[in-house]
Amino acid sequence: MGSFSIWHWLIVLVIVLLLFGKGKISDVMGDVAKGVKSFKKGLSDEDETASRPASSIDHKSADVVTPTTDEKTRTS
Repeated sequence: MGSFSIWHWLIVLVIVLLLFGKGKISDVMGDVAKGVKSFKKGLSDEDETASRPASSIDHKSADVVTPTTDEKTRTS
């Protein structure tokens, strides 16, 4: 009495298919698969950032713009 037979599972499957339809179930399973993939990607991204040493910030000097001779004569 504690376990279900194959006939019980087939009846449950038929009822679920009638209620939700084949297309809706495949959409839900596709969404679950996308969720699992993004979860795995997130875990692998964390592993990559944890294993990668922290990089130092490169300080670049600002480019100094000097006025040309034409600009000097216009302002004076």
